[in-house]
Amino acid sequence: MVKKHARKKCIHIMVAYTGGCNGCDIEVVNCVLSPFYDAEQYNVLLTWNPREADILVVSGCVTKVMTEPLKKIYEAIPEPKAVVAVGCCALMGGVYGNIGGDLGTSDWIDGPVENIIPVDVKVPGCPPRPEDVIQGIVQALPKVINGD
Repeated sequence: MVKKHARKKCIHIMVAYTGGCNGCDIEVVNCVLSPFYDAEQYNVLLTWNPREADILVVSGCVTKVMTEPLKKIYEAIPEPKAVVAVGCCALMGGVYGNIGGDLGTSDWIDGPVENIIPVDVKVPGCPPRPEDVIQGIVQALPKVINGD
């Protein structure tokens, strides 16, 4: 009961960068930390501790090196939780999905994110606009608050 009440008052997001160019990471952090968008004024806070996180925001193409750490981060986040995949790399491997091997496969990519962990909200773009990232986080809120 305390957790449900606290989640209605404050949402913690954790950003997991899993490979790529960092363009999406810049936009995600820009949403939360910049004075222009300032999601913190609405009590959306950035955390680096998965035990505190409510929403996991994943960006990047999920390299083979990051597959197991991403699974561990996901498992460490308490229920109910939501995952927001941000950017073309997270959704389909982006430009990195076709490097090496046959078309559509890669020797160093395991992504997209939904192949590794369940994804609740997809935010396309390369990189996506900060407004779209904020909208994706808002779309994930009902699952976190209500457990839907």
